[in-house]
Amino acid sequence: MPLPLSTPAGRARRRLGAALLAAVLVLTGCTSEKVTPRQNRIELSVFWWGGDQRAALTKQALEVYSQRYPNVRFTFTWQGNAGYYDRLSTEAAAGNAPDIFQIDDNYLTEYAQRDILLDMTEYVRADLLDLRKFPSGLAQSSQVGGRTIAAAGAENTPGLIYNKSLLQRLNLPEPRIGMSYPEYLDWAEQVTVRSGGEVAGTMDPSGDYKALWMWLRSQQKELYEGRQVGFTEDDLTEWFEMWQGARRSGAAPPAKVIQPANSGDVTKQLVTSGRAATSFVWSNQLPELQKLTRDKLGVVSYPGEPEAQWARAAIYWAGFRGTRHPDTVVHVIDFLVNDVTAGSILGTERGLSANLDVRKVVQESLTDESMRLTAAFGVQMADRFGSAPVPPPKGHSTVKTLLLQAAENVQFERATPREAAAAFISQANAALTS
Repeated sequence: MPLPLSTPAGRARRRLGAALLAAVLVLTGCTSEKVTPRQNRIELSVFWWGGDQRAALTKQALEVYSQRYPNVRFTFTWQGNAGYYDRLSTEAAAGNAPDIFQIDDNYLTEYAQRDILLDMTEYVRADLLDLRKFPSGLAQSSQVGGRTIAAAGAENTPGLIYNKSLLQRLNLPEPRIGMSYPEYLDWAEQVTVRSGGEVAGTMDPSGDYKALWMWLRSQQKELYEGRQVGFTEDDLTEWFEMWQGARRSGAAPPAKVIQPANSGDVTKQLVTSGRAATSFVWSNQLPELQKLTRDKLGVVSYPGEPEAQWARAAIYWAGFRGTRHPDTVVHVIDFLVNDVTAGSILGTERGLSANLDVRKVVQESLTDESMRLTAAFGVQMADRFGSAPVPPPKGHSTVKTLLLQAAENVQFERATPREAAAAFISQANAALTS
């Protein structure tokens, strides 16, 4: 009779089995799955979103894996972010999802609850998927309901990107980590005044869920509490009123200037179009933003307590629950997140390496100044991060859309802050429980 894994003998058996499996992986280049004459090759499908550079780097990394383990080959599919989850959901419903795919926290909980994701908990316990070199919050963020159902492929953090050259011309100080929102908005108003109204001091991020979430965490609240929003109508009214005041004082520009940047499109950010001195974005977008302006850019954390931020996965690698090769899938994911060669190839394109040892190697190899600045910012923030919240619940993507709609209704004065807040709370909670 098999020994229960919870007994001492069972745990010893598990450790022995893990060691034997690891030995097979190293010596033969295959997994615990039997490779018969009829099955002398394992082929895995891999799917992600991103551009041509991401595709080239991902292929190159996985080609290294195939060189080490010649019986494993890959088929690659990638596309833009738009429509990615529609395609993935359709394929999963038909039972033919890719063996390995990219996912983010917008859908992590939903896909786990739909039993689409491979449960990798036992692999972690057996050290076949090693998360010990991850920041604790980043490893924790891979869990839903106590199960490890993904592994962070990279880390990212929100960043307030600012125009250093503009501030030097205006003889104004740069924003700093830990500025309170009142301090930040006073500073932004100085920028507007000193520039003669040509450049507003700040973008209006009232529709940015990241900014709202960290503002809430500074007040010991969360964006979510179970399958409900974790804040009140009064809280959101205060948030909308704060940015309404910034627009009226001139610290932030008018709605027609703000709206193009609300989507998060890097090419439309006001810090590079010259309409504002700052933009609320992701820190790893600094290199791309820098290419859009001759002015020198810098990065600090969003206003508020740095402890309100956390080590967030830019993307996760996950496996399909219905894959025919679960051991190989986990071994490949472990390679992508922990191997130094793979990490060096992938670089910072998706964000900072999740494995801290790999991150150090990659950081030392960077030559692009803006990439080095992004990496240094991540290191600077690492010791100041707070605990990670649980991954967002199903319906998170809808909630983000509803927040932006509510913010724009206030920006264009189609609704008062309280009217917009009340409508959002009702609609968001309905979306989270549907």
